[in-house]
Formats: sequence, structure tokens, C-alpha cells
Amino acid sequence: MQRVVVSGKVHQVGFRDYAIRKAQLLGVTGWVRNRQDGTVEIMASGEDEAVAALVEAVREGPPLARVDHVEAYVEAGQPVKGFTKRFTA
Repeated sequence: MQRVVVSGKVHQVGFRDYAIRKAQLLGVTGWVRNRQDGTVEIMASGEDEAVAALVEAVREGPPLARVDHVEAYVEAGQPVKGFTKRFTA
């Protein structure tokens, strides 16, 4: 699995819905949520190429977003079914 943390103007711009659409198109499973520190966190699993494509997609984000930084790293975890939006942490 990959944990991805996106910073910039990523709240209240449709970022989570954008990530969900991209993940579903790529066949990536996992989840996305806003964090109280103003970032968006994504946990993603799937084929390496598909997860890499999702990371690249969130580097740009939806039209109203401004992505300043994306940090992605491998983390242990159990894959989940589908790709969902979680509550803010």
C-alpha cells in the first residue's frame, strides 16, 4: 500500500471526489480523507503502475485545487474493497 499526503489548497475544492474518480478509473482500492492540519491523506493499493498513476494525478488535482507538495511512501496494510471517502482525522 502507499500512503499519500497532499498539501496546498486541497480542502473545499472537490479533492476527495477527484481522488475517488481517478482511483476508480485506475482500479485502485483504498480511501481518502481530509486531515485537520489542512492536508488530504490517501491510502492506495493495486497494481504498481495504477497506484503510481493515481499519485501523479493527485499532483495536479482538480481545477480549483493548488497542490504544493505530495509525499508518497510505502506502508504496510491490508487492501480494502473499493475506494471510499473517510471522515476527517
